[in-house]
Amino acid sequence: MEEVVQVFKALSEEMRLRMVMLLTHGELCVCDLMAIFDEPQSKVSRHLAYLKHSGLIGSKRVGAWMHYFLREPMNGLPAAQLAFMKQQLAHLTMFRRDVERMTAFQEQKVCETTRPPARPARKKSGAPRPPE
Repeated sequence: MEEVVQVFKALSEEMRLRMVMLLTHGELCVCDLMAIFDEPQSKVSRHLAYLKHSGLIGSKRVGAWMHYFLREPMNGLPAAQLAFMKQQLAHLTMFRRDVERMTAFQEQKVCETTRPPARPARKKSGAPRPPE
């Protein structure tokens, strides 16, 4: 039962639902999702981590970027839920616009020429470093 609850929790947030709908079209890079949603990498990655933890998506590193995809094979409730979503939700304006933005962004091939945002520098502690 926990797996069922986890799937529905993962799909209960708008951005995560939109991400899953986009991933039905194939693998996407974090930079694709950042551009589609016009959101910072930290927010996009937080939602992707939630989806990954739910078991709906997987990831792999491609160069400097992380790429995400729907897990395969998907059985049972997750597979039925995704089939239902593709059939019943894909025609809605929000999802059609997301696909249009995805297509336009991917045609520009921006991810191939940009580096991911740099991680913020860690704050140094006030304690002196021991001599080596």
